Amino acid sequence: MIDFINFYLIPGITLGSIYALGAVGVSMIFGILRFAHFAHGDLMTVGAYAALTAVWVLGIPALAAIPVAIVVTCLVALVADKLFYKPLRDLPTIYTVIASFGVALILRSIVQTVWGTDSQVYMTGFQKPMIFLDTFRVATRHIQIIVATAVLTVALHYFLNHTRLGKSMRAVADDPDLAAVAGLDTERVIRWTWIIGAALAAIAGVFVGLDTDVHTNLGWNLLLPMFAAALLGGIGKPLGAIVGGLIIGIAEEACTYPFFGDSLIAPSYKSAVAFVIMVLILIFRPQGLFRGRLM
Repeated sequence: MIDFINFYLIPGITLGSIYALGAVGVSMIFGILRFAHFAHGDLMTVGAYAALTAVWVLGIPALAAIPVAIVVTCLVALVADKLFYKPLRDLPTIYTVIASFGVALILRSIVQTVWGTDSQVYMTGFQKPMIFLDTFRVATRHIQIIVATAVLTVALHYFLNHTRLGKSMRAVADDPDLAAVAGLDTERVIRWTWIIGAALAAIAGVFVGLDTDVHTNLGWNLLLPMFAAALLGGIGKPLGAIVGGLIIGIAEEACTYPFFGDSLIAPSYKSAVAFVIMVLILIFRPQGLFRGRLM
């Protein structure tokens, strides 16, 4: 059981935290703009490489480079919305979905052109884990990722439920036409949706780089688990997406633990867990696990 906690549960919570931060943006964009944003993973990649550049140029730790990643990713998201998504808002949703695929390819190509295709890391060398009670060994980066995600979750809950802008976002998500008639500035809500979603995506991208490495397919590889997390928590429910991300991350790692001598699946196939969960949710509970409002 100690091995399960050290090598499967803690990494699963860490992976789930990364999924959760990315899934929040997917869920918010779908809830307010009503389309599946397939370029969201590549926003994570942009954030990861922006932080990597700050680490190289400024000589600062990766965590200290997060503000740089947020600013760059938010600007990219706002420009993409202005150039590619806003002109299509009055057209059927499929046009915007296809446009998001195009944006994903554009962002990935730019990243490959500017930074190359080789994998990079924020820091080199071995980091000793932290030891608790002479038994539990937890990597420092895992503690940082989990604690940061918990803080961001609390902040997001407060923002959505106790601020005027957060309540406006919930109103637009419920009924955009009624919100516009009531005098809410829907364009302002949309801008802040992009800012919040892109900021969380940038943070998630940096966390991926901290936990593994930075490469040009970083965000694209996580797109399916993020969508699965958003569906599991209830599409359009950001806080539900956080719960969904944690469930999927833990499930992926737990499935490789040898409970009865052999693991349920080989580690190389654990990414299929998100796909299986997503299909089951779409078949048996398409509204997600949570009926109530978790926006």
